Amino acid sequence: MNETKHANKGLAIEVAGLTKRVSDAGGELTILDDISFGVARGESVSITGASGSGKSTLLGLLAGLDVPSTGSVHLLSENISALSEDGRARFRAAHVGFVFQSFQLLANLTALENVMLPLELAGKSALEPAKVALAQVGLEHRFNHYPSTLSGGEQQRVSIARAFISRPAILFADEPTGSLDVVTGGRIIDLMFQLHRDNGTTLVLVTHDGHLAARCERSLEIQAGRLILPETSVMT
Repeated sequence: MNETKHANKGLAIEVAGLTKRVSDAGGELTILDDISFGVARGESVSITGASGSGKSTLLGLLAGLDVPSTGSVHLLSENISALSEDGRARFRAAHVGFVFQSFQLLANLTALENVMLPLELAGKSALEPAKVALAQVGLEHRFNHYPSTLSGGEQQRVSIARAFISRPAILFADEPTGSLDVVTGGRIIDLMFQLHRDNGTTLVLVTHDGHLAARCERSLEIQAGRLILPETSVMT
């Protein structure tokens, strides 16, 4: 683990005793069991594990999209687990970005309008920053195109521009290349890591791709809802 590089920067994410249980026909099912770890500011971390291991559930809890049964998640020293749903939404709008496998673009908005949305919702000037963000991902010629007219790789680039437009302190990505071909996926990942470095953004991504996980400074593995701590970290 690279302790020295981030030791004086503090933690962007601190997870303590995180457990998630849900009710099912047989009673209660434990999805995540007593997970604790920290992520330094500016660090890149992958979360890996088999399908159904709980990694996407963990990402949702880290992002405040759901709340744990027990334990806590602190983002930028804020205990988001203790916030109301509206409070978590306000915190995400101010500090967090997302890149999803399914792009999550609004079909009735152009590429430019999709990227403008986070700043507009925050009451900030959005037009020029959105143009800059789309130019950063090589889509300055696609401002007025709707998602249905864009390729999968172009749609994902729009979603990345939208995620980075507010310069979030933390970016969460859930299988960001899962629906893309190998070449396009590789370009998307190069772009994500470039923006991560340029903006000093803390990057946490869920992936089943070992090559992608290896590009992160550290990898966390989830097995059957438990965190498996590696003896050494995966470094770039």
